[in-house]
Amino acid sequence: MVDDKKKEEIQKRVQHYLNEGILEKGNKEFVEFFLENAKKSLETAELLYEISTKEEMQKNMHYPNFDGLLWVINASYYSMFYITRALLENKGIKLKAEYSIHALTFDALLYYFYLTGKIQKHFIDAYTEAKEEVRELLGKEKAQELIESYSAEKKKRGTFTYSLGAVVLQGKAKTSLERARYYNQTIRKMIQNEK
Repeated sequence: MVDDKKKEEIQKRVQHYLNEGILEKGNKEFVEFFLENAKKSLETAELLYEISTKEEMQKNMHYPNFDGLLWVINASYYSMFYITRALLENKGIKLKAEYSIHALTFDALLYYFYLTGKIQKHFIDAYTEAKEEVRELLGKEKAQELIESYSAEKKKRGTFTYSLGAVVLQGKAKTSLERARYYNQTIRKMIQNEK
């Protein structure tokens, strides 16, 4: 996933971010904020998965046929995103939100934790897969891609809704949730060990 060329690109981008003040030293003031957001996102994913897969729960809550599996994937990714932000903040790394925060977070994670050997490749792969699933399922974040993504998302929605079916989406949601649980648990331990 991260070959030598990619490593060089990341190092150049991070140096650019540092020179431009996009990445800067912080005072760890938002660690708890991001930890709490990660926890809430993971709990949201878990609850959505439970109600989406248990008819009795749907009945008791007066939401028959509730399907929040797409949002399980989204909330799972966000739990990983927030816990990564907590890890960076805990290291004293502040990110400027005006930039593409998801790309910046990923580059900083790779630069400060993967390239230094503090985090293993499988965590980077898990984060990347979660990010790509969310992008694939929920569309692009940039406004200039809106028109192009509308057509692609319409096609994907048809694929997920009609071709893949609920069983496949449930499997993807379960994988996302399991990945997020493990990622969150491990990164929390890393943060606690550095305090």
